[in-house]
Amino acid sequence: MTLVMERTHDAHRHIGVLPSYPFYGGPPISPDTTAVASVEELIADLDEHRIERTLVLPNYGVPDPQASFDLNPLALEAAQRDDRVRCGLWVSPKASDALRNDAALALVAEAGVAALKTSFLLGGSVDDPDCAEQLDRIFTTAADHDLVVHVHTSPGGASDIDAIGTLVERYGDATKIHLVHLGGGMSGHMKLIGGRFFDWVESGKQVWTDTSWTIGFAPAWLVAEIERRGVGHDRVLFATDTPWGDYAGEHARLAAAAGDGSLARAFFTENFESLYG
Repeated sequence: MTLVMERTHDAHRHIGVLPSYPFYGGPPISPDTTAVASVEELIADLDEHRIERTLVLPNYGVPDPQASFDLNPLALEAAQRDDRVRCGLWVSPKASDALRNDAALALVAEAGVAALKTSFLLGGSVDDPDCAEQLDRIFTTAADHDLVVHVHTSPGGASDIDAIGTLVERYGDATKIHLVHLGGGMSGHMKLIGGRFFDWVESGKQVWTDTSWTIGFAPAWLVAEIERRGVGHDRVLFATDTPWGDYAGEHARLAAAAGDGSLARAFFTENFESLYG
């Protein structure tokens, strides 16, 4: 049985099926078993879980940037066919993807576009000179068009919150930034909830986060710190990261921490509406 709230918005899910790939030296695999290949499949999934609004992003993960860039038109189609859907466009921080970014960024004024999605999982880093031009282009374009930059976080390496946090410091005054996965894993949770997230909010940075992939203790601690510090209640989003996360697990974890009052309404609906329209 599907567990649902009366109203739920999903601030982070993907569309598109990726090619199989031999991850970590093994045989070619397709681990994203619930990936949807079409707008019709996406809509059916929203209906099943009674999701009223969502941000849809091109699926990514295989080390072939073209695979994700090719899904931008599908994400845009979803946003323009169903008024529950807003989309993010896949863009890359790497100089080698500059021409692909040209095509993606040409779509920013299209109806339904609400975000630009980027990640260092496919290469590059915040402090790599090779990425400086495209990163600046991504964040300034988002600011110019009132879009959100949606950034992956995970522990260690180029996606660690130590690195991604420099983007908040650099661009967060002018650009809205959505840090997925609550900073990414144990270390990311500790760093964000332990102070950085709230410090950024108090200093005026335009930063949001979602609770997809969070370790069990983190949502409850996040709620406790929101109550203790008196800020951040309007900067946390419910998200599933489907097909890399699942609705039932993500929903249950955040609902248990947020309860059924004003904080739950903020996390599950109101903050999405404020950020993504």
